[in-house]
Amino acid sequence: MGGAWIAGFFSGLGLIAAIGAQNAFVLRQGVRREYVGVVVLICAVSDALLVALGVAGAHMIAATLPTFQQIMLWAGVVFLLVYGALRFRAAWRGGAALYPTDSAPVPLVRVVAICLAFTWLNPHVYLDTVALLGALSLQYAPLEWAFGAGAIAASFVFFASLGYGARLLAPVLARPGAWRVLEIFIGLIMWAIAAKLMLRALVV
Repeated sequence: MGGAWIAGFFSGLGLIAAIGAQNAFVLRQGVRREYVGVVVLICAVSDALLVALGVAGAHMIAATLPTFQQIMLWAGVVFLLVYGALRFRAAWRGGAALYPTDSAPVPLVRVVAICLAFTWLNPHVYLDTVALLGALSLQYAPLEWAFGAGAIAASFVFFASLGYGARLLAPVLARPGAWRVLEIFIGLIMWAIAAKLMLRALVV
């Protein structure tokens, strides 16, 4: 059982550790110190649910409903383009938005909505977390749930480390120029991911 758990932990960690839209958002909230616990919890619990769906066989949805992947792909593209544009606008405007600890806090409802969108409108979640981890878990049957538990643990460890570890960057990003660079960097990440998804859709 320990071997299956460890394999699940590192498999899950490898999938979520790459810089992506969701991770960039968690980093931004951690630097701003806005609802970090809520954001971390939403991301980790959402991952746990998705991993459970994958292990239980929900990855078969894509084979049963061919249009599912396309719908989620284009919904994710639209969201990433819009949010990336908002980050570029924040960098252009400057002002209070450049001060992560002093700017007016964003309403909790808005933060929750954005966080949920990054998680559930991200096509990679369904292709990687559900389909890939679900398929990998089959190799550890009858201990597939130990594998899934390891992947879920990796999500909680990673998002907590990213959200609360981001505070170490606060002194650097308190400078307007540095915060502007972060906003631009996040915007570029959003648009790069959106472009990659559009290319994938066009090729398919």
